[in-house]
Amino acid sequence: MPFLLQALVYLGAAVISVPIAKRLGLGSVLGYLIAGVLIGPFALSLVGEQTDVMKFAEFGVVILLFLIGLEVQPSTLWDMRKAIFGFGGAQVVGTSVAIAGFSMLLGLPWQTALAVGMVLAMSSTAIVLQTLDEKGLRQGPVGRAAFGILLLQDLAVIPMFALLPTLATIAPSVHAEAAGHGGGSLVAHLPTWAQGLSVLAAVGIVVGGGRYLVRPIFRFIAEARLREIFTAAALLIVVGVASIMQMVGLSPALGAFLAGVVLAESEFRRELESDIEPFRGLLLGLFFITVGAGIDLGLVARQPLVLIGLVVGLMSLKFLVMFGLARLFGAPARGAAAVATALAQGGEFAFVLLTFTVGAGVIGATLAALLTAAVAVSMALTPVAMILYERIAAMMDAAIPKVVPDTGEFDDSEPDIIIAGFGRFGQITGRLLTANGFRSTVLDSDIEQIDLLRRFGRRVHYGDATRMDLLRAAGIERARMLIVALDDREKTVELVETARKAYPDLVILARAWDRRHAYDLLANGADAVERETFESALALGTTALQKLGYRAHRAYRAASFFRRHDRKSFEELRPIWGQEEAYILASRDAAQTMDRLLATDLARLRPGDAGGAWDTASLDEELKERAERDASRREGAK
Repeated sequence: MPFLLQALVYLGAAVISVPIAKRLGLGSVLGYLIAGVLIGPFALSLVGEQTDVMKFAEFGVVILLFLIGLEVQPSTLWDMRKAIFGFGGAQVVGTSVAIAGFSMLLGLPWQTALAVGMVLAMSSTAIVLQTLDEKGLRQGPVGRAAFGILLLQDLAVIPMFALLPTLATIAPSVHAEAAGHGGGSLVAHLPTWAQGLSVLAAVGIVVGGGRYLVRPIFRFIAEARLREIFTAAALLIVVGVASIMQMVGLSPALGAFLAGVVLAESEFRRELESDIEPFRGLLLGLFFITVGAGIDLGLVARQPLVLIGLVVGLMSLKFLVMFGLARLFGAPARGAAAVATALAQGGEFAFVLLTFTVGAGVIGATLAALLTAAVAVSMALTPVAMILYERIAAMMDAAIPKVVPDTGEFDDSEPDIIIAGFGRFGQITGRLLTANGFRSTVLDSDIEQIDLLRRFGRRVHYGDATRMDLLRAAGIERARMLIVALDDREKTVELVETARKAYPDLVILARAWDRRHAYDLLANGADAVERETFESALALGTTALQKLGYRAHRAYRAASFFRRHDRKSFEELRPIWGQEEAYILASRDAAQTMDRLLATDLARLRPGDAGGAWDTASLDEELKERAERDASRREGAK
């Protein structure tokens, strides 16, 4: 089939099926998979063989891991070591052993059973992370646990390729090397110690190059102000790193992730993300379509009961193993169920491993064909499983208020304040207000948090504070103030906007994550906001000054000076928040103003001196001059 016609079919299938799937609440991943099934060789047969397209589409997974690496700084990766090596390692070993044991019960030799267990222990990085993204779970504990397991699985593939050939029970095929992982490796023929050194050298090249070569190169390209060349350079890095890793027998996706981690602290991180993101979405969509097209509907029709049994058995067994391990590692039941549901399918590495094991004489071709179909179907069912999990969780949530004591009736029908969200932020605010005699009604949607707080004698009601009927039942029509301290950024903005429209005279105070979130909240009707880390960071800075030799009054006055300047800056920069370049320039000017004022005061009043007053006139004059410069800059931009 001509290339352009094939591209037309793929793009047309995606454009038609994905919006329909999203409208039906199925998610984009399932839309892509359905499109692949329809256009594949086993249905309408609108495209030819998927092998070449799959190799190209798998590059989407490489880009996905690179972008994830850009968000994970080395310190964050170290903090996740328990999730990666603890939970992840236990998952790979536990799932492999469980599937191997079950396979032996079905009559497979132990060598073949163990190989099947290792192959099916893998999960799909692309489908899991994309699905968690759509559900808003990627940045929470569920997303971190899932990511740790997926990363360890990528690492586990390397020893698997070394171990699987030792389990051979059939005469190896001459195509084993070409079909498997070692096909692109230039060091496969070397001794084991030389291969190990090659791997270390490749990792050293990626780390050293990312730290010492890439930044100067990007700086040189940025000075040329050619956006397309910067994009080309970003893609060059991803392709280059993936190629280097493949040459030494490592996973290209793992290499791309490592490159992303190295560049996570680079000043070009955001530019790299924005340039590569469109390619990620397009190539991942193509990957999902090829997975759907690879489902052998003929095999499904010939052996439906066997295939259904394989898929249900695989997903059920992996769910049970991961749920048990998650609970063992301290995850709450809800989080453990979410992780287990998300990772219950087979993975894209299973396709490569199955081809390799057939060539190496470990698994027979007939069994491999069945397992390939089962893995593909399980991948296609993952979005459905997540939807089913959400509905079951929602039904359980709906039932919880009826069984939790005293959550149905509000004890105070005329509260002074309603507090939405009673986590670490809301508790401090609520305790201060209660201690000063104000009546408050507290709402929170985390039942485990509510149970814990009730053990400490705190009165907290279960419910989603974004529901206006619940707010009315809580007494918002008679309340003087609404304090929004939710953990979810989007829900915080949604609640502020909804409450402002419904109650124009209500005082609304909100917790903000950062300046961006604070500006969004103010734009949607909040009367005042407080950035959650600002005051605590300022308090720590004050303590640091005292430990460095400042007297207490001097340290507190320095913090007060900083607070005053930052809040003036916050208000003055608010009108130009949407103008990125103007905002950046004005922010730099504000920081320089602060540095000059603090340096001037420091020269006049050294640490340990007792006297000295703030030169507030100088501060006001500096701020006035800067406001005039910002105004003229905005006029110039217009």
